This record gives sequence, C-alpha cells and structure tokens, in this order.
Amino acid sequence: MTTPAAAPRRSRRPEWAGRNYSLLTAAAVVTNLGAHGALIASAFAVIESGGDSGDLGLIAMARFLPLVLFLLIGGALADRIPRHRVMVAANALNCVSQGLFAILVLTGQAQLWQMLILTALCGTGQAFFNPAAEGMLLSSVSGEHVNRAFALFRMAMHGAGIGGAALGGALIAAVGPGWVLAVDAVAFAVAGALRAFLHVGHIAPREAGGGLLSDLREGWQEFTGRPWLWSIVAQFAVVVAVVGAADAVYGPLVAEEHLGGARPWGLALAAFGAGTLGGALLMMRWKPRRMLLVGTLCVFPLALPSASLAVPLDVVGLSVAMFVSGVAIEVFGVAWMTALHQEIPEDKLSRVSAYDWFGSTAMLPLSTALAGPAEDAFGREAALWGCAALIVVVTALVLLVPDVRNLTRRTKPVAAAPAPTPPPASADAEGAVGRLG
Repeated sequence: MTTPAAAPRRSRRPEWAGRNYSLLTAAAVVTNLGAHGALIASAFAVIESGGDSGDLGLIAMARFLPLVLFLLIGGALADRIPRHRVMVAANALNCVSQGLFAILVLTGQAQLWQMLILTALCGTGQAFFNPAAEGMLLSSVSGEHVNRAFALFRMAMHGAGIGGAALGGALIAAVGPGWVLAVDAVAFAVAGALRAFLHVGHIAPREAGGGLLSDLREGWQEFTGRPWLWSIVAQFAVVVAVVGAADAVYGPLVAEEHLGGARPWGLALAAFGAGTLGGALLMMRWKPRRMLLVGTLCVFPLALPSASLAVPLDVVGLSVAMFVSGVAIEVFGVAWMTALHQEIPEDKLSRVSAYDWFGSTAMLPLSTALAGPAEDAFGREAALWGCAALIVVVTALVLLVPDVRNLTRRTKPVAAAPAPTPPPASADAEGAVGRLG
C-alpha cells in the first residue's frame, strides 16, 4: 500500500515575518529582559554605596555621553560593513562591561569611578549597536504589513521589558542589584549569539565611497533635507533629556523616599511597559493616514510621569500615568518607524538612524548631570514640574511644521524604489528619514 505524498507543511509564521525578523525579535526579547532590570539595579547599586542624586546623575551621564559621541561613527560603520557584525561586537562589549559591574557589586568593592567607567563602556556598545540594529530591522520587512511587523516587534520587545522591570525590582529587593546585573550580562551573550545567525545577502553590496566623512555628509544631507525629520528629532532632544533626568535620577529617589524602594519603582516601570504593549496591540490594527500628526499628538502624555513624581502620587497613581505614557509613546514609535521605512533609501538607513539617535540623545548627558544641581537650586518638585512643562511646549511647537501635520502613508515606500544617480548639486534632494520609542 502506497502512502500519498505528504502535503508541504505550512509555516505558522506570517509571510512578512522572515528569518531575520524572527531572529531580531527573539534577540530583542532576551536583551530587554535583562536590560530593564539592570537599569534599576545600577541606580540602586549607586544608592546602596552611599551615592546621592549627583552621583546618579554622573552614572546616567556616563551611560549617555559615549552614546552621543560614537553614534555617528556607528551609523556610518553599519552602512559600510555587514550590520550584524557590528551588533554582535557591541553585544560582546556590553556583556563584558555588565559582567564586571556585577562582580564588583556582588563582592562589595564597587566604587563610583569604577561604575562610571563600566557604564561608559556599556554606553559605547549601545552607540554602535543602535544604528546597526535599526537599519537591520527596517530592511528585514517589506510590503503592506510593515506597520504590523514594527508593532509586533515593539510589542515583543516591550513585553519583555515589563517582565524585566518587575522581575528586576523584585530581585533587587530579594538578593540585591549585583545578581540582576549578572543576568543582564548573560542576556547580552545570548542575544549576541542569536544575532550572529542573521543573513545580509539580501542587502546590495555598498559601492566604494569617499571614506567615513563622505558617508557622514551623505547622511547629513538626507537628514537636513526633510523638515519633518529634523524638527521631530529636535523635539525629542528636549523630550528625551527631561524624561531621562526624571527616570534615571529623580524617579529612584522619589521611590526610595516616598514609595518604598526598588519594588514599587520596578512596578511603575513595568506599568509603562504594559502601556507600550497596549500601544503596540493598537498599532497592529490601526494605520493612521497622517501618521506623524497622530504620533506627535501622542507625545503630550509623556509629561504625566514627571508631573506624578512631582506631586508625588502613590504607586497606583504613578503606575497609571506611566501606563498612559507607554501607550502614547508606542503609537508615536510605530508611526515613526513606518515613516522611516517609507521615506529612507535602504543604503542610508543606519546613517539616518544615527543622526536621529544622535539628535534625540545629544542633551541626555547634560540633563542627567545637571539633575542633581537643579534639585539643589530649585527643589525636586520644581525641577519635575519643569520637565513636564518642557515636554508640552516643544511638542506644541513641532505641530507648527507643515510636513509633520501633512506627511501621509503611501502604499509604495520611497526606499523600495531604485535610487537614481543624482548630480552633485542635488545630492541632498533624495530620500527621507526619521526614528524612536
């Protein structure tokens, strides 16, 4: 008796979720499980060593300053060599730096200068990783389902952040911050191993160019040629700066003095993660036509956490504010990634992403370093109300830019079309750009 040939097995994976997309999503989940807990752990490691708001600000500055200094180089490098190699090398650096940080904390030998150096190494890894990772993700999907793909990626990433923040806060309370930092080091090792299997054969080889400066100049022309792009990045230079100061410096201190320590702060950060999860679910179905207008309107609720810390609200009220801001920023994030995918040529994705990250994080080292002195000069409550007010003001100003209000979703992205070879005088008239979440 012969058996009929078995029908080919159909993959349960959606058609748009290819191998690279799946590997990137899995690696992002692993990384975020460790990273969200590690952010809380590093803050409480400083507090447990006797540090104050000024020391927390220095640690935050040490994380963000290398990010700003090396982002543009990282973006140019990621458009020159295979992006997954840059990502794996950055993950290896983060693994080593967080592992050493964990050993110092677990042995009770961590001093401020050591924590500053190791945190700076971690920030350097992120500077090279972020443009490469964003370019890799944007090039891994195509077709009409890009909005859903980006939303699902961010949902998985932020879902891991929920667990990482909640578990990290609980572990810090139970066994101390050192073990949470050790888990983060292991997570970087696992994520780097996954990213080593990414394929880059679908990406056309880069033509020989005029060197690093020439690459950076091309990226700058792409960036400055689009008012919607540089205006939103300028907006986020302020928004990210004040949110970073509130979360990295004031938040842990308010939690320690008024809410009960690391566990409630971890729950509040987990509520933010839950909000991003809800926002991603929403964006898997909703495709706003004027995507940047909708996204920019959703930046206003980011003022709520700073205002809640200024009062301060109890952990329930703070968690509600964090949840709402999480939903809002996720709507913006998916809209922003969709705009980038639609407008930017593939061979310039990492450089444009680098200018985006650079502009958005440029003021973070300054804001976190000044958070302590601002608290001494004006008081923590006034400083937090100032953070909330700045978010509202700069977001209102961006809505005055016509391109932000009018950029619409298209069926066929510009990036997918063959790029013409322009004369030198019109080199800055091609393509289009954008970023965050």
